[in-house]
Amino acid sequence: MFKGVAYSVLASVTFGVLYFYTQLLGTLDSEQTFGWRIIATLPFLTLFMWLSGDLGLISTIFKRILGKPLLLPFLMMTSVLTSAQLWLFLWAPMHGRGLQVSLGYFLLPLVLVLAGRFLYGETLSRLQTLAVLLAVFGVGHEIWRLGSIAWETVFVALGYAAYFILRKKLQTDHLGGFWWDLLLILPVAVVFTQTGDLPLVKFLEQPTLIFVVIGLGVLSAVGLGSYILASRYLPLIIFGLLGYLEPVLLALASLLMGEKIGTEEWLTYIPIWLAVLVLVLEGAVHVYQQRQRKRHLELNLKQYGKRVDRDENA
Repeated sequence: MFKGVAYSVLASVTFGVLYFYTQLLGTLDSEQTFGWRIIATLPFLTLFMWLSGDLGLISTIFKRILGKPLLLPFLMMTSVLTSAQLWLFLWAPMHGRGLQVSLGYFLLPLVLVLAGRFLYGETLSRLQTLAVLLAVFGVGHEIWRLGSIAWETVFVALGYAAYFILRKKLQTDHLGGFWWDLLLILPVAVVFTQTGDLPLVKFLEQPTLIFVVIGLGVLSAVGLGSYILASRYLPLIIFGLLGYLEPVLLALASLLMGEKIGTEEWLTYIPIWLAVLVLVLEGAVHVYQQRQRKRHLELNLKQYGKRVDRDENA
């Protein structure tokens, strides 16, 4: 559990940094940025998998494809689902739609919680239930305020949920499955890098752009790799609730990049930020309880050892 939480936090922080990082890409448009992101991420993801001991999962899925070719079309579906999200993640801050996408990430944990509860029979603790109620209030207020919900918000919330559910069904919910998702979309990514006017000339005019793209690959590999590992190590409900850290960071990044939260929007964001605070509180309580149990166990073992010594001396 602790390992999954650590991976989830690392992923959320990295995604928050990536929202800022898009500002360094200069004249590259969202399609070119998406293409270079996929190309740069794949080798660093491979390195990440080698360091985490998951490299063998690539060949495992390849053997599954050879044994059951029908798996390949489903892998193409998961590839399209995740690639569309990666494109939107880059497109939104470049077009002033960062808050709409961040709201989608606010809504996503609720969808994952519902999926975990009704599809997999997972249960909520009292504090987790409180966090869900706060989040429902915040998201519900936003939908009531607007009278509708932006397509970016719906696309993130339902698209990512469908992605995780399908991966669990296919038993590819690990880094190997994600590696294949990127590999299958690679030809499209190469085409995207060549869109626009004289795309390669931009690298000649701005040589530092090469290092920016490499950095994009490193951050993407760390963030996405950690995110996939977190989804593997955590129950869907816990994974979903921890996901609230990411939209909080994305919203803050959007604000720092010039977007603003209107007076009538605070009732959306404050309850959701409180939900994150509740989850942090529960995490602190959980760590404290674990330490108390460990101390109690160590004390019992020490007392047992003393009794054994007395019995032997007697």
